Amino acid sequence: MSGPMDLEPRRGQDDTLTLRLAVPKRPATRRRATDASAPGPHGPARGHEGEAVTLGLRLAGPRRTEEAVNELAAEMADRVGPAVHPYEVAALLEADGLSADTIRSRYGHPDIFSLATALYQRVPRVFPEPARAADPWRPDHLRCLLRGVLFALPALAYLLTAPLWQPGKHAAALVVAGIISWAWGQALGHRAYLWMVAGRREAARTLLRGAPLGAALATAAAAVPAHGSPVIWAAAAQSLYLAAAGVLLVLGRETLLLAALAPLAAGAAVLPWWEPGPLVRAGLTLLALAATVAAAGRTLRTEYAAAPAAGEGAGPPLVRSLPYGLFGLAAALLVLLAGRREPYAVIVLTVSMGPAEWLLYRYRGLSATALGASGSPVGFRLRSAGVLALCLLLYTLPLIPAALLTGAGPATLPLLAATLWTALLLQAFAVAWAPALICLGAAGTAGAVTLFRLPPGPSVLPLCCAGAALCLIGCTLRLLGRPASHA
Repeated sequence: MSGPMDLEPRRGQDDTLTLRLAVPKRPATRRRATDASAPGPHGPARGHEGEAVTLGLRLAGPRRTEEAVNELAAEMADRVGPAVHPYEVAALLEADGLSADTIRSRYGHPDIFSLATALYQRVPRVFPEPARAADPWRPDHLRCLLRGVLFALPALAYLLTAPLWQPGKHAAALVVAGIISWAWGQALGHRAYLWMVAGRREAARTLLRGAPLGAALATAAAAVPAHGSPVIWAAAAQSLYLAAAGVLLVLGRETLLLAALAPLAAGAAVLPWWEPGPLVRAGLTLLALAATVAAAGRTLRTEYAAAPAAGEGAGPPLVRSLPYGLFGLAAALLVLLAGRREPYAVIVLTVSMGPAEWLLYRYRGLSATALGASGSPVGFRLRSAGVLALCLLLYTLPLIPAALLTGAGPATLPLLAATLWTALLLQAFAVAWAPALICLGAAGTAGAVTLFRLPPGPSVLPLCCAGAALCLIGCTLRLLGRPASHA
């Protein structure tokens, strides 16, 4: 550049722009008294030939912008690290209010996406572990224990009333009524749980309609083997109690049921020291029955009045509850066959239903943990098999000494318990037909052999239960060993 001043720009290595200004020659008109070559107080000395003036301006060059980008990456490392795409970083920059002018002048990038890409490349990927949520399948320990006790307490009614109706001669009517009530209760309970999705009012309406009908059917079926005997009244009372107790258990009123059974427990507790007499025996049993029916009626009325109506409708198809009823029928037959030879073992099995329900929750919780710890479908299948084996061992091993203490064989009770628990596990995952048919096959085979004595000899029930348990375990490993079943 020529003219009055010549500028010679030179960029240094440290991003410094150097300007050399060449002052043109000027004729000397007057000399100072001092030496012309001496520098003045405000600048360089000016002679006849003129001298160059050097100015250094520090500008934002490439090195300076790189340092600014690095500083920004360090500041935003905690937020940029978890990003999975530069666009997420761009959203962070935009949320911070970074303007386009600042991006160009300070960081040397043409736009926000270019700067976001640079930050994404500088910060290593960091994916922190999500906070561990509470186990959604954590069981209610007290509730499961209470349900096990409630399943066994009604047996005290037979202990109190046995001298009144001669159970050895008229047990068939009670057995038939119990089998029908068990099957009907399983199907009705499943249908009520399906209605729970629409609301508790709809579930209460289903129970209000279905429970009395089930009690009537069970009583009518018991009238055939009763042959006009007064035992029909005992069968009716048993059917009515099972219907009312089913209502309270489905709606979660375990404490009400326990309070209703208090007279029964009190009467059975004094039997070793005092003979209450026929009137007291019958009165305590009827009082417990009346309290149970009243509690169920009040609960249904409360639920029906308090919950908002979701509208009438056909509801879920009835066929969806059919396999649950068939499983109830098969379970009742298997327990009946076991009770013929080992009656005290059946009481132990009934009490164990509470821990069985607790283990169903634990299986689901442990499976969810295994799903999070597995890196492949094969790994999860192996972990799922381990969880199943652990739950089965925890449930069946304590039953072996219990069976020996009650005089039963060490095989029948654990195998029957394993069969029922595995079937309930599959039902908890909405797999209903397979356990129903397998248990029906085992019950039918054992019942036919027992009825016709083909071949005569020891009970075939343990073999039937072992075969059913193996089939159910195979179904569980195949169906529940997939991650999609626990999603």
